Amino acid sequence: MKILRWGMALILTAALTGCGYNDFQRLDEQTSSAWSEVLNQYQRRADLVPNLVATVKGEANFEQETLTRVIEARAKASSIQLTPQMLEDPQAMQRFQAAQGQLGSALSRLLVVSEQYPALKANQAFSDLRVQLEGTENRITVARNRYIHSVQEYNVLTRSFPSNLTAMALGYHAKAGFTVADEAAISAPPKVDFGTK
Repeated sequence: MKILRWGMALILTAALTGCGYNDFQRLDEQTSSAWSEVLNQYQRRADLVPNLVATVKGEANFEQETLTRVIEARAKASSIQLTPQMLEDPQAMQRFQAAQGQLGSALSRLLVVSEQYPALKANQAFSDLRVQLEGTENRITVARNRYIHSVQEYNVLTRSFPSNLTAMALGYHAKAGFTVADEAAISAPPKVDFGTK
């Protein structure tokens, strides 16, 4: 009888160590941490926008429509808060990505338009802000890549046997990752036309 109890205890211990519970805890924390870094970098970008807009407003003839789009995009991007608990909601992630994408596009447009203003290009404050913004965009890319990798690890654990049984039993669900806005458009090869003479 004593051997049977020891055998059951050993089987139970082996089952618990193979269930993936601790891995879920570790990867969930890793994913939350990676997401916090993504948000941190997006916030850094949003914090640069008012200084950038104020500097550009100093250029008397600068396109007001471009500035308005940047301000509106920043307000929209800042209004969408995506907590780590909401990372399992693909629709919430899409809304967040769309708002951040609009801000990125508006900022890109601002920088392109600014090339037409020599006084603005020569402004040291604008130049410094532009460098900071470019650095922040790189940081966003790195943070997003880390998040994508941590979500991938978490989702593989969620779907793999036998940890998928633990996921079902304890209510762990796959997390939404970043997606490409128009995957079909970027997967098509670019068309190059050098023209004919």
